[in-house]
Amino acid sequence: MNEQTTRGRLTVIGLGPGSPRQLTPEAHAAIEASSDLFGYGPYLDRIALLPGQTAHRSDNREEIARASAALELAAGGRQVAVVSGGDAGVFAMAAAVCEAIEAGPEAWRELEISIVPGVTAMLAVAASVGAPLGHDFCALSLSDNLKPWETIEQRLRAAASAGFVIAIYNPVSRARPWQLDKAFSILREELPETVPVVFGRAAGRADEKMTLTDLASAEGALADMATCVIVGSLETRTVARNGLPPLVYSPRSAGRPA
Repeated sequence: MNEQTTRGRLTVIGLGPGSPRQLTPEAHAAIEASSDLFGYGPYLDRIALLPGQTAHRSDNREEIARASAALELAAGGRQVAVVSGGDAGVFAMAAAVCEAIEAGPEAWRELEISIVPGVTAMLAVAASVGAPLGHDFCALSLSDNLKPWETIEQRLRAAASAGFVIAIYNPVSRARPWQLDKAFSILREELPETVPVVFGRAAGRADEKMTLTDLASAEGALADMATCVIVGSLETRTVARNGLPPLVYSPRSAGRPA
């Protein structure tokens, strides 16, 4: 860990999807330079603390409280890191930190703030199966903790009808076991049932599992909260290979007449 300076700093760090190989050198250096690390417990468990570093654990739904506590400590002169899985700016802690700064005291706006990007889940899943994000795509979270389910339904329909490949984050949880099946029902109204669907669980980790199916056969039971689901567009294709896993890709061009 670098020697602490008198001026506090807060760095928001994306740890990647889980494999140490997918932690960027920039993220690794930022972790080592921090005196205090805030995060959801399972994310902090990925980090081997150095002498003098302190971990501050909190529940997954305490993002604003976590961000505020980290900012308060940084305002006191500490070198603070807030960690997220994947990329900190994709459904993660970077937005929570910015939100806390906007609503918080003036001293928080004077802090040095850095956001360190990471490999987000949809990129890791896509790389494991080919190039399903090879053309236009979008990312949607199915969690209705911070937005109404009606908004999620509208966005699913809009994305599918506009021809986007859709990466679905937070597909299911114990409190939301029905939402992914409902999302597939909505998508079947907008897309052919032959569209490829990838269930990417624990991408990059030892227990990684990639399941390829089509929209007709896609069901919520194939996912958990460690899963990112990628639903293809009309153009997304599957290339069969003898004795090898198929490749899923979206062509670089779309919408042109044959």
